[in-house]
Amino acid sequence: MSGDSTEGRVYHERHDHILKIVIDNPTKKNAFSPEMMEQLSDAYTLLDREDDLWVGVLCASGDNFTAGLDMPKFFGPTATRKPRPEGNIDPFGLANQCRKPIVTAVAGIVFTVGIEMMLAGDIVVAADNCRFCQMEAKRGIAPLGGAHFRFITRAGWGDAMYHLLLCDEFTSAEAHRIGLVQEVVPAGQQNERAMELARIISRNAPLGIQVTKEAGRKFIEAGEQAAIAVVPVIRDRVLNSEDAREGIKSFVERRAAVFTGR
Repeated sequence: MSGDSTEGRVYHERHDHILKIVIDNPTKKNAFSPEMMEQLSDAYTLLDREDDLWVGVLCASGDNFTAGLDMPKFFGPTATRKPRPEGNIDPFGLANQCRKPIVTAVAGIVFTVGIEMMLAGDIVVAADNCRFCQMEAKRGIAPLGGAHFRFITRAGWGDAMYHLLLCDEFTSAEAHRIGLVQEVVPAGQQNERAMELARIISRNAPLGIQVTKEAGRKFIEAGEQAAIAVVPVIRDRVLNSEDAREGIKSFVERRAAVFTGR
């Protein structure tokens, strides 16, 4: 764990093969300072690089996921924003992306960068009290963390433009309807449900999970032919792994597989 909790922080906890990452600035509705953004990048980098960590869960303390950026700390004469360390994972997935799956739990206020962070992950669990809003254009700017294309890939052009152009506030039910979130649960249960999903994912072979995400991302970024082209590479990586041999052996022996990530 790191950071000064009186100024807000992002800390992490290890739960077997799961890295639980917590946004912790509840007195400011979990608004992000530059230091918190750096801590989030560091946590994602740890998840990506450490072989014994297989799944990430991003959640928040308090009643809200995040109200967005603490703007004066990012822009203007009192800004403390610093460049992201070279090679670190980008929390918005615009530069270096995390190879491991990320389940995000959101509740209450989920504004601006909060939507972009959850869409940079893979699965979203929402409390039933969420208030979503991509409101940057109301402040004379625009979404810069990936909303302009991830909204479209998740929700389709019409629903994406509806909310991006209106800059309106919408509910958990609407976010679920258009595909931005995968599950809606009673408020207060979202973090545990995200952990439950992460535990289910972590029982699968981590290499198989990682290459599945890699191939899916290849399709989104480069299209079907590029995704087809990586199949032989993926096939060789997984079929030559110890986990593939364990998977076959456990099937023959009719028992649960015990994967190691090798």
